[in-house]
Amino acid sequence: MDQGTRGVGGGGGGVKAVKEMMNGGQDDLRIDYVYKVVVIGDSAVGKSQILSRFAKNEFSFDSKSTIGVEFQTRTVSINSKVIKAQIWDTAGQERYRAVTSAYYRGALGAMLVYDITKRQTFDHVARWVHELRAHADSSIVIMLIGNKADLVDQRAVDTEDALEFAKEQGLFFSETSALSGENVEAAFFKVLEEIFTVVSKKTLHRSNGGDMNGFDAVALRGSKIDVIYGSDLEISEMKKLSSCSC
Repeated sequence: MDQGTRGVGGGGGGVKAVKEMMNGGQDDLRIDYVYKVVVIGDSAVGKSQILSRFAKNEFSFDSKSTIGVEFQTRTVSINSKVIKAQIWDTAGQERYRAVTSAYYRGALGAMLVYDITKRQTFDHVARWVHELRAHADSSIVIMLIGNKADLVDQRAVDTEDALEFAKEQGLFFSETSALSGENVEAAFFKVLEEIFTVVSKKTLHRSNGGDMNGFDAVALRGSKIDVIYGSDLEISEMKKLSSCSC
């Protein structure tokens, strides 16, 4: 496959369940790295549902708009390293964007979500990319996600349009369904694997005495995930900071 259409198997190169590593519970699990990932996009595109599906394998038909910011975690093994993914759900309403922009700082990955049934949410993606790159590290790994892929009869955004945008911007790309769970885990796993690659290369470069100012961590190209098999990760926990559902 070419760079724009290469398939990714769920779990990919070295992402494994941590269940088999656990003997005495989560307290016995040594965490090697904590990766901060932000989930961004317009309101009502399904950001919280995607996060809930990945972290807890849940979907709520009674979900309401997120107020403020909350994060959930899930722990995985990548190349024999134990990674805790700390995934932040950023409210999409315009009035909160000034508040949540601070949470981009320190993020190593981002899931940029739009609704395939609402063209306007895709039209706003470029603005979200600009905002993200203004506040996050230049080597951040970005996955463009067209959510609600189960609503094929209501599609308003062609897959080809999103793939072309992803290629132009150097993003990875996937269409997901938080309702069915399709592609959700594989999209997150791909981001975590790419973050691991970036962090590993930076660490190696730094240990060799390299100058990090001009460091190009990894060349990322637009990519569509089209072959999905989810892995079974067992550790999940949820925390909320100044947030509520109402």
